[in-house]
Amino acid sequence: MAWDVLASDGMLDKTVMALKANGFDALVVENGVQAKEKVLSMVPQGAQVMTMSSVTVDTLGISKEINESGRYDSVKKKLSTMDRKTQNLEMQKLGAAPEWAIGSVHAVTQDGHLLIASNTGSQLPAYAYGSAHVIWVVGAQKIVTDTAEGMKRIYEYVLGLESERMKKAYGISSNVSKLLIMNVEKLPGRVTVVLIKEKLGF
Repeated sequence: MAWDVLASDGMLDKTVMALKANGFDALVVENGVQAKEKVLSMVPQGAQVMTMSSVTVDTLGISKEINESGRYDSVKKKLSTMDRKTQNLEMQKLGAAPEWAIGSVHAVTQDGHLLIASNTGSQLPAYAYGSAHVIWVVGAQKIVTDTAEGMKRIYEYVLGLESERMKKAYGISSNVSKLLIMNVEKLPGRVTVVLIKEKLGF
């Protein structure tokens, strides 16, 4: 099965409706430029923000803007100045509950569920509960029929590409060590999904 085919407008509409019914805010933009503008318009200047490891977020230039512009309280920038040996607990707490978390997901189902696989699990606490605000920017090729198909997408497609990226960057393979499935969000307005009509990320 091809896992990198953009969803049709009909699929996007169905997915947005399902996400909203499950408590997620959801919207569709035409391209990455609009996605970046939308994300940055949502985050107040000076806010505490953590950009999670994400090819999509990096590709769109959102990570660079958040972490290097000086307009935001960048958690990632702060973590880079800390010592893992002596400040590990403080670093874990910072990463687990930033005010804003920005990242992506690996599959979105047409019935409104979201799947995120992780090698370390570091981004999952913030996504599941820790952050007051979560924004996911997601290429429309990640839309699948249901959770079972989403799992197949992760194991048959995402894992191989992420392992390849990890080998080039760090000399090690990746792994689906931990998996978060978001079925319903109980806090209105906490999670926003920005679906993009472009192939972005894995």
